[in-house]
Amino acid sequence: MSTLEIRDLEVSVKLPDGGLKPILQGVTITVRAGETHAIMGPNGSGKSTLAYSIAGHPKYQITAGSVTLDGQDVLSMKVDERARAGLFLAMQYPVEVPGVSVANFLRTAKTAIDGQAPKLRTWGGELKGAMERLGMDPVFAQRNVNEGFSGGEKKRHEIVQLELLKPKLAILDETDSGLDIDALRVVSEGVNRVRETGETGILLITHYTRILRYVTPDFVHVFVGGRIVEEGGPELAERLEDEGYERYLVGTGPAIAG
Repeated sequence: MSTLEIRDLEVSVKLPDGGLKPILQGVTITVRAGETHAIMGPNGSGKSTLAYSIAGHPKYQITAGSVTLDGQDVLSMKVDERARAGLFLAMQYPVEVPGVSVANFLRTAKTAIDGQAPKLRTWGGELKGAMERLGMDPVFAQRNVNEGFSGGEKKRHEIVQLELLKPKLAILDETDSGLDIDALRVVSEGVNRVRETGETGILLITHYTRILRYVTPDFVHVFVGGRIVEEGGPELAERLEDEGYERYLVGTGPAIAG
């Protein structure tokens, strides 16, 4: 069973003048395969900073703490090494990759992660099946990655990647952002299919509770001011739906970043 361990993580963002602005302050979370952890909090609380720091974004500098995946030091790895080790990041704003088809992109990624190319006689069927389950026309496989895709199509494509690449740990950064109710349901069903395999741990980052009506978290962590201020189960998400974040924000000052 794979395990991601985040221990006392402190992260700062690099400023244009060369200085550092502290964002995350002592974050500790353990995510095991088969578990879903919801990271919730208001804008600027540090949720996305956590995601991009784990993934290795150069904008962020780790100033203290550790991140390990099955005992391996994630923070010492290059970005591509983190992906090959089993980390997956679904971005809030997926980027376009001109000149690279979805089919080639996915097959190249699968080859890099598995260490060998998927068999052509079965790969086409796997790709087509994954796209159909996410409500994507298989003709999208021949289009350039995310080029001309709607917001919903980009998010569906991210979950196609998730299903095919089968990572040890998936970080979903506001996957529900910009989705209409039908797309939200389809994307959530894809996340649940991956979760039900028991082979992938999920960090689900969101402002809102609407996706949690479809993807029930095992644990909820509330971020405010770069810290975890409360933790609980799915009942905590329900309480946040009713009460919001106001009670956490009294006396915290302005929001920070991420």
